[in-house]
Amino acid sequence: MRISVHQPQYLPWLGYFHKIFSSDVFVFLDDVQYKKREFQNRNKIKNGDDWMWLTVPVVGNEDPYPNLSDVFIDNEQDWQRRHWRAIYLNYKHAPYFKDHCDFFENVYNSKWDRLNDLNMALIKYIDSSLGIEKPVYLSSEFKLDTVKTQRIIDICKALKADTYLSGLGGKDYLEEDRLAESSIRLEYQDFHHPVYKQLNMKDKDSFIPCLSTIDLLFNHGPESIDILTGRKDKMA
Repeated sequence: MRISVHQPQYLPWLGYFHKIFSSDVFVFLDDVQYKKREFQNRNKIKNGDDWMWLTVPVVGNEDPYPNLSDVFIDNEQDWQRRHWRAIYLNYKHAPYFKDHCDFFENVYNSKWDRLNDLNMALIKYIDSSLGIEKPVYLSSEFKLDTVKTQRIIDICKALKADTYLSGLGGKDYLEEDRLAESSIRLEYQDFHHPVYKQLNMKDKDSFIPCLSTIDLLFNHGPESIDILTGRKDKMA
């Protein structure tokens, strides 16, 4: 069995969902340290011919930062109205936006206290909309106090997994020998970002990569999973 793990991110990019698709089981790494200026509380959407950040404000600015499970959203700021307005204005003319409009409008009209809860709700919805149905666990369920490679090993053992699928960034920190000693096969994700039709796209050279997956979903609807996985002509 092949598993992958990742911190819950805000409106993740395509590579995140490709990793889930390529796994038998996915684990939300929900109890590790929050990292500022990464993608746990922000992501990018298309904005006309350019792109823009959507950032969820969080409470506090401690160093070291708390575990993700303890990160609270700063609801004193009017972030929900701003995010929903940006999504609506930039995607209201996308072919499949109406299919998902009600869900996202409800998300941004609801109160969210913890960043993890918001992120996981969005990820699970996008998963379902893509047709990705994989078992999902929380790393906090295993009550581990190990870190880095040993934590990965312990999660694999808890789920009786023999293969761990890592993003390419894992090459910078994973101790490959320790995984091998634990009889866990290490594989690195092989993801090639597709080029697909976007709103206001003049030609392939004007394509903007690495946006939130909602960009693909709103533009291509049911065909999104085939584009994501390379099974369909990306410009069809």
